[in-house]
Amino acid sequence: MDLTIAHLQVTEIFHSIQGESSFAGQPCVFVRLTGCPLRCTWCDTDYAFYGGQSLSIADIVRQVQAYDCRVVEVTGGEPLSQSPTIDLLTQLCDQGLDVLLETSGAIDTSSVDPRTHIILDVKCPGSGMTDHMHWPNLDRLSNNDEAKFVLNDRQDYEWAKELIARYALTDRCSVLLSPVFGKLELLPLAEWILEDRLQVRFQIQLHKYIWAPDMRGV
Repeated sequence: MDLTIAHLQVTEIFHSIQGESSFAGQPCVFVRLTGCPLRCTWCDTDYAFYGGQSLSIADIVRQVQAYDCRVVEVTGGEPLSQSPTIDLLTQLCDQGLDVLLETSGAIDTSSVDPRTHIILDVKCPGSGMTDHMHWPNLDRLSNNDEAKFVLNDRQDYEWAKELIARYALTDRCSVLLSPVFGKLELLPLAEWILEDRLQVRFQIQLHKYIWAPDMRGV
């Protein structure tokens, strides 16, 4: 494949502190691709729905390498809504990087390079997008991957708890429970997790506590 011909629409590429997942707190290069077929009620990156610039896969890889950083995340929008993303992930893995893919779960992940750490954002009812999930994606999760639930309220929590049990997620991958920023308080969620003895990772969006919550490129 000619990496100078294959292009992706890119909203931004930046170097920051990873705010979520088991890689939270580590320096990370983010490649935010443009476009998303979903419209979650709590979306905080709607600026990535449109616009951006067209970059070849080769150019993207060069920009990532220039930061001299071991961890890179391909995110969006919904990165898998652009088919060349599959090739980008493979090229980044070939560089020996720890490659993370943040995906909504609405698009089939079966073609993703197995070296990639898939962070599957399982859409709870509060997102308004549950019906868009591609459920076979959950069956493919392995110990290299993570399932992420963004919770709007107690109803979302109970729904997530049931789904975690149904798919035996904590036996197969890391499971992340995250409150919608500014909507669900941290203390109740922490107490629910402890009361139910859930073997999950409670996470916050760390970057929103370091920089302004609505700041781009961080």
